[in-house]
Amino acid sequence: QVQLVESGGGLVQAGGSLRLSCAASGRTFSPSVMGWFRQAPGKEREFVAAITWRGGTTYYGDSVKGRFITSRDNAKNTVYLQMNSLKAEDTAVYYCAAGYGYRWSSMSAYDYWGQGTQVTVSS
Repeated sequence: QVQLVESGGGLVQAGGSLRLSCAASGRTFSPSVMGWFRQAPGKEREFVAAITWRGGTTYYGDSVKGRFITSRDNAKNTVYLQMNSLKAEDTAVYYCAAGYGYRWSSMSAYDYWGQGTQVTVSS
């Protein structure tokens, strides 16, 4: 069984930065892809970013491209989301996910989900 635990959320002013972490545990952890999604109140869960576990290829949603960077540390079974130039509209609960699918921007590609961490950006 794989468990994912996010950390690093909090309150930040617009224009500021935050770094989220997602630590994975499990006997054999080797997903194809790790993803980040977010969900704001009253809205559907939205794709943010993804990174392949072996090659480190990254893919971003249009709303965060150029501002967010995802990376991974395979030795630590951890993936990161560096969020820069934050805007009020980035306020949401951020979830990390692990999976084996190929449609990285789709929730259907992911089998395991973390509990989420709140990010609030004040304007």
